[in-house]
Amino acid sequence: MTLKLGVPSKGRLMEKTFEWFAERGITLSRSGSDREYAGRVDGVEGVELVLLSAGEIPREMAAGRIHLGVTGTDLVREKLGQWEQRVEELAKLGFGHADLIIAVPQAWVDVDTMDDLDAASAAFRARHGFRLRIATKYHRLMRDFLREHGVADYQLVDSQGATEGTVKNETAEAVADITSTGDTLRANHLKILSDGLVLRSEATLFRTRNADLSEPERVAMQALSEKLGL
Repeated sequence: MTLKLGVPSKGRLMEKTFEWFAERGITLSRSGSDREYAGRVDGVEGVELVLLSAGEIPREMAAGRIHLGVTGTDLVREKLGQWEQRVEELAKLGFGHADLIIAVPQAWVDVDTMDDLDAASAAFRARHGFRLRIATKYHRLMRDFLREHGVADYQLVDSQGATEGTVKNETAEAVADITSTGDTLRANHLKILSDGLVLRSEATLFRTRNADLSEPERVAMQALSEKLGL
């Protein structure tokens, strides 16, 4: 049995993850073509590289099918209920920074805080007869955050892409999405609420709590941890 390490399968997250491990003496490489989702780990014995989408990695760790995974904090907390009981955070990797925020139209000059949003959502329902719509793909995180801030008159509208455009397209009144620079929000005439930061996210190395390690896997985990300085 080998220790399975899940890493994002493409893009900047994959490249930066490969660099992070390389700086610590471990070389990750894709096997064969870019269409293959397996790879090599050189520099430590008994570890297998599995290439997955960043969104799949939390579930694969929770199921115990991979032992370690690199993915965003936001994805772990969104996809895994009671995430701390299912995975352990080993190291923040220092890249992939993004904030999950709530934004509303810039034209809403009287709405700057979550309290303002609560008042606006109640007024919206009274006026229009349906709840204010917030477009997002982060349903678990948003329900928790809105409940903590006492916002009740809303509905979450699922959006898996181009979330910032939903207000302009009149399929939502507000958005909750990941942003790095805020440029896309501003381009779509949206503003972040002053206390609308839900979560600061970055690429993080996690370990599953849901897999019993064989003796060879324990040895490999120890060797990997020592090499990475964990």
